[in-house]
Amino acid sequence: MTIAELCLLGMVFLTLLVLAPGKYAGRREFDNAYPRDPSFYTKGLRARSQGAHQNGLEAFPFFAAAVLLAEMHGAPQHTIDGLALAFLGARVAYAVAYLGDRPTLRSIIWSLALLCNVAIFLLPVLVG
Repeated sequence: MTIAELCLLGMVFLTLLVLAPGKYAGRREFDNAYPRDPSFYTKGLRARSQGAHQNGLEAFPFFAAAVLLAEMHGAPQHTIDGLALAFLGARVAYAVAYLGDRPTLRSIIWSLALLCNVAIFLLPVLVG
């Protein structure tokens, strides 16, 4: 298993973990019988936690496709791995900025993560 493939697993866990701060902040009001109740995620840290989670769900398919296609087309594995680590690192920073209510920083980091993902996707063309 490659480092980039392990980053796919890391992205899955990150996407799930960003929900924890919001649920913890509202632990007295959270009802596990209705874990997706939209009224729970309406403001503050809870809303940001849900937003970070949804954005992670949106980012994952492109990341997974980029990694798998780059590997399938024989792009240099060390480059794929490096870009995947950079993407995952940026996504961790993105989650911290999102949860910390830093929207401008969050947008900058989101752009950097997207650039890493596009680079992975285009790697077979760029080095082919």
